Amino acid sequence: MTNAEIALQPAPAVLLRVKHWLGLDRAIAFTILGRGWSGFAGLVTIFLIARFLSPDQQGYYYTFGSLVAVQIVFELGFSFVIQQLASHERAHLEILKSGEIRGVETHHARLASILQKTVRWYSIAALALFCTLLPIGFYFFSTHKHSIVPVAWKIPWILVAFAAALTFQIDPIFAFLEGCGDVALIAQARLLQAFLGGLLACGALILHHGLFSPAMMILGQALVGFFRIWRSRKLLSGLFHYSPGDRKIAWFQEVWPFQWRIAVSWISGYFIFQLFNPVLFAYRGAGEAGRMGMSLSIGSAVLNVGISWVTTKSAPFGVLVARKQFAELDRVFFRAFAQSFAVTALGCLITWLATVYIYSHGMALARRVLDPVAMGLLLLTVAVNHIVFAEAIYLRSHKQEKFLWLSVANAFCMTISTYFLGRFHGALGMMAGYLAINCVIGLGMGTRTFLKFRGDPRR
Repeated sequence: MTNAEIALQPAPAVLLRVKHWLGLDRAIAFTILGRGWSGFAGLVTIFLIARFLSPDQQGYYYTFGSLVAVQIVFELGFSFVIQQLASHERAHLEILKSGEIRGVETHHARLASILQKTVRWYSIAALALFCTLLPIGFYFFSTHKHSIVPVAWKIPWILVAFAAALTFQIDPIFAFLEGCGDVALIAQARLLQAFLGGLLACGALILHHGLFSPAMMILGQALVGFFRIWRSRKLLSGLFHYSPGDRKIAWFQEVWPFQWRIAVSWISGYFIFQLFNPVLFAYRGAGEAGRMGMSLSIGSAVLNVGISWVTTKSAPFGVLVARKQFAELDRVFFRAFAQSFAVTALGCLITWLATVYIYSHGMALARRVLDPVAMGLLLLTVAVNHIVFAEAIYLRSHKQEKFLWLSVANAFCMTISTYFLGRFHGALGMMAGYLAINCVIGLGMGTRTFLKFRGDPRR
């Protein structure tokens, strides 16, 4: 269709065509708005950090986030498993807006048992997380002091640990609701989380309480999360008090063979993505850790927006698998993948050009992010990771974890690479190793695995 023909169409028709071409639906729209806002708020935060925090304080700011990511050890990939389990049971049920559930009693009972196990596990794990995070942070920051001027990090760290324990209990409930079909509503809630969290974080920076900013962001997300859960209380309460009897999920027989593989992959992810800041903080100082942290934050924002087209389809993928509609699964996946990769690649290019610009013009912000070469290596890895993440989401929708040993191998290589290259060659060495390992193991071996098991991984 020519531009002239498009111009002659009524505006709603043109919008529908654009919406179809972009693959937008309510879930994607809310997710993109949420991550777009997070990206915008992240840019504002970057400028506020550069304005109100010293380079050393910036290092503490981002290292807080890397240490909080230890929660992955307690989470064990459970949220993703919950989402897939719920979507497979929900495929045989009808959930009304009132919270009433209709359908086969066996699937109703199994869905209830999923929620009950989820609430019990995460209530215990949240307390264990807080009791672990607190001493880890105190030990790490007390042991590695590089700042000439003392940094007041203790109270901010206590609040970060407390806030992380709160939100730790929210994400699995969100995953369960997504599996039950509330993808758009949860995406809307995440948008509100990003909005309130970003405002509170920026407010803390402007009021010269910068290291309280991470805790304020997490607390804002927790407030919205609990409100969203309250809105879904009829469905959740009904399932939580429903007696599944002998029809409940046989966890160790049905789920554990899938979950432990996801858990190992999730824990491996910590060593792949979260070691950069602590290693640089320990061996190269808080300033270089801060530059790495800000650059990783920018790269993550680009990836999170781009991958939205695929992540919002995760629960629908599970429904299609449960119904054995593999041809439709492939059609939906590859369309979403093409759209999401185009967005990610464009975001990486724009980010790299912006980095070149601020360095070539000697802007103050250049002292807070990686140089163009290191940033280019990071953004190339972001594009590679997008492909690998999308392939993993596809295969995991079958309640199968085919990337287990690839994740372990990647984590092992990245741990060695990050430690030695980071210690002796700084951020540039880290990023070179990051790209090389993810190209060989993630993209190369991961795509080979994806092509081998595409369709029905059980074959």
